[in-house]
Amino acid sequence: MMRVLGVDPGLTRCGIGVVDGAPGKPLRMAGVGVVRTPADAPIGERLVLIERGIESWLDEHRPEFVAVERVFSQHNVRTVMGTAQASAVAILCASRRGLPVALHTPSEVKAAVTGSGRADKAQVGSMVTRLLRLAAPPKPADAADALALAICHIWRAPATNRLQRAVEKLAAAQPSATGPSAVNPAVENRRGTA
Repeated sequence: MMRVLGVDPGLTRCGIGVVDGAPGKPLRMAGVGVVRTPADAPIGERLVLIERGIESWLDEHRPEFVAVERVFSQHNVRTVMGTAQASAVAILCASRRGLPVALHTPSEVKAAVTGSGRADKAQVGSMVTRLLRLAAPPKPADAADALALAICHIWRAPATNRLQRAVEKLAAAQPSATGPSAVNPAVENRRGTA
């Protein structure tokens, strides 16, 4: 079993959801909510409020992993900037505590939870409700999206971890680029005789 805190970043509403679970096992919601900031407050003040909110959730729920929605390009640059700033705050809060952070794209999360990377917010909310055996979909949608991020990470983490270990094993097996065995003697001799 693992506990994951999912963060759906946003300046006005930053969705937070905590899920306990493991692949193939029933999932359990440990908490869900939204960190809100006033739209007319200065950006620095809003980021501090988001930091305090996330820190409070980390203190209360003590997750082992943090999953954050990967910011992608949208048509509205202003929205993207705010989302990226809130995302950075979440990553900073987790990293300061030494918690592993995973970034998942919206289509990865939708595909993991609904089976379709093109699912709409209502479909995601409906599946989150079903998977967590809730009485109703969490409101607002940012909260449901945060839970979906946590679920996505729980289901994808084993495969991601196996891939990471394989890459590390491959890198360890390869000769060092700076060590003496890294230079091909035949190439070195050709260089010397040119």
